[in-house]
Amino acid sequence: MSAELSIFDLFLQASLLVKSVMLILLAFSVACWAMIFQRKKALDQASTQLKQFEDKFWSGADLTKLYNEISSRQQVQGIESLFVAGFKEFARLRKSNIQSPQAIVDGTHRAMRVALSREVDSLETHLPFMATVGSISPYIGLFGTVWGIMNSFIALGAVQQATLAMVAPGIAEALVATAMGLFAAIPAVMAFNRFSHKVEKLENSYGNFMEEFSSILHRQSAIEH
Repeated sequence: MSAELSIFDLFLQASLLVKSVMLILLAFSVACWAMIFQRKKALDQASTQLKQFEDKFWSGADLTKLYNEISSRQQVQGIESLFVAGFKEFARLRKSNIQSPQAIVDGTHRAMRVALSREVDSLETHLPFMATVGSISPYIGLFGTVWGIMNSFIALGAVQQATLAMVAPGIAEALVATAMGLFAAIPAVMAFNRFSHKVEKLENSYGNFMEEFSSILHRQSAIEH
């Protein structure tokens, strides 16, 4: 009986529709775990880069040298992309002989706002998929369970004397679909909530830096004019 009720044997005995449900949920789970590991690595790197950049920026480094150092790299991302976008726009506006310091800072702020939007979109990669998996997987599994139990009772109605041994395998294979739905949904929901919180913290840190950097550029522009 234990061999007959193993998960693999229950899968083989299931109807084609229930098998399809199980395979869909298995694919969701595998894809979600791959995205979880990828997002964790990306967000950890963004947090580390944020700390390293802030340490260098607030240590009193020359902004022009820092800009040249960062912009010379092949790939600029995270908070460094905000700094590069802001400083580049600040230098361009300053060379255009605009006399109003506020106009220069406003243009710089808009450039950093665009860079911030791009970075947040990048940080949120795969999060909508995790939210979708977490939302629909239990219902997909429940659909497979309802279908399997329905078929079991239909088959049970065709015999004159019903026993638990006759109906147990069918119900068990149907319940596996629900279990797989929860197995796919629970990690997806937990990862989505955790990563959304990390993205929110990073976005707040980026926004704070953007405001502080704008204040620095405003003071520098006011001194020059």
